[in-house]
Amino acid sequence: MTAFSFNAVGAILLIPIGAAALLAMLSNYRITARLNVAASFLTLLAAVSLFAMERPEPGQYLLVDDLNIVFIVLNTFVGFTTSVFSASYIAHELETGRLTTTNLRFYHAMYQMMMFGMNLAFVSNNIGLMWVAVELATLTTVVMVGIYRTHEALEAAWKYFILGSVGIALALFGTILVYMAAQPVVGEGTNAMVWTVLIEHAGRFDPALLNVAFVFLLLGYGTKVGLAPLHAWLPDAHAEGPTPISAVLSGLLLNVALYAVLRFKILLAASPEAIAPGPLMVTMGLTSLIFAAFMLYRRRDIKRMFAYSSIEHMGIIVFAFGMGGPLANFAGLLHMVMHSLTKSAIFFAVGHIAQVKGTQKIADIRGLTETHPGLGWALVIGVVAIAGLPPLGIFMSEFLVVSSTFARQPLLAIPLVFGLLLAFGALLLRLTGVAFGEPRGSTAPAGTSYIPMYAHLALVLVAGVYLPAPLVTWFQHIASLLG
Repeated sequence: MTAFSFNAVGAILLIPIGAAALLAMLSNYRITARLNVAASFLTLLAAVSLFAMERPEPGQYLLVDDLNIVFIVLNTFVGFTTSVFSASYIAHELETGRLTTTNLRFYHAMYQMMMFGMNLAFVSNNIGLMWVAVELATLTTVVMVGIYRTHEALEAAWKYFILGSVGIALALFGTILVYMAAQPVVGEGTNAMVWTVLIEHAGRFDPALLNVAFVFLLLGYGTKVGLAPLHAWLPDAHAEGPTPISAVLSGLLLNVALYAVLRFKILLAASPEAIAPGPLMVTMGLTSLIFAAFMLYRRRDIKRMFAYSSIEHMGIIVFAFGMGGPLANFAGLLHMVMHSLTKSAIFFAVGHIAQVKGTQKIADIRGLTETHPGLGWALVIGVVAIAGLPPLGIFMSEFLVVSSTFARQPLLAIPLVFGLLLAFGALLLRLTGVAFGEPRGSTAPAGTSYIPMYAHLALVLVAGVYLPAPLVTWFQHIASLLG
């Protein structure tokens, strides 16, 4: 491991944890907001630098490979843009009195602690350490969801904590079962928890233990992915927490749990006698897609509606990875990236919309393209993108998911397309009034942090029109690793 590569991986972890410690000692909002943005930007630079260097050799605890570097760069990029949006959004909440400096005392420290937990989960070469990191990221977001201290916010945080704890307990049990399967082969101690050691010897593990372990792991981490019927925490957390945390939950934290599921899917695939993980993932993915699509028609709160949209899209992604194969895995990976960029941009827009209109009720938000053209058209582009219309990136990934399903399992394509069309109809139904209806509510100026929102949408548009050849080759290689 070169000193440069060590410093880059170390920086991805040390910058956020160091910034969290510093921010916890400061109380001036302007200073902490700027430090939060600076720390997030430095972490992003450290992540991007991994492309330009020799990969560090896997150790007992840390690992950088072709799979997790996708998640690391995406995580740090959205983490940075969300920190920029957050600075403007929270400043407005302070000005209007919805939040106080007392409530915000540890907000930015918790933000950096959350980034540390997610980054640690991605680079962990130890399945026990990965479990701890996911739990750390969860606990910090629980605190941030309840930051308004209202009855509804505290109830949402409590529900998130309870259901998240159940999920993480199931994941812990699954992790212990994997350790028990590995112990007779690789011996006692940390070696039986090191990912690179596990994958090397997986073919000799007890397949029965691996089978049971994967069921618990999929249910446990699936709770955090937001898969139905384990999703109940997600709509409340989005609706009652500050909007920057909604963007992080949909754009980042769901991916952390998905990454853990993919790691164990690879492990199971390396054991020829173990069950195929695909059918379980396909079932949960389709269930989530169709359930969320129906629920979109019943939402009256704009943040809850897009929370169910996140459940829908995580269902599509899990379905794609469950189908497996080069094309479906490529589509799942691309869809994950496009969803993170698009959904976070949508929540950036929704955050400003809720502030200028003073409400999250869809019925009270009308004619945005007339009263606030910058926000209204950004929301239109975001909804068009998340609905899967061309020429935006999600159209490409959904097209690949559907075409690969038709080619391999035509019967499964029927509920898949049904769910996609159902969700498409719900989103366009809501968008019509919100964006183009008779103007209603306040016409006060909106926030100023439009750059993160439009930067995300621009990337999604470019990806829908043109994907660079090196990026395609890289994603194809990762798709082959996923089996």
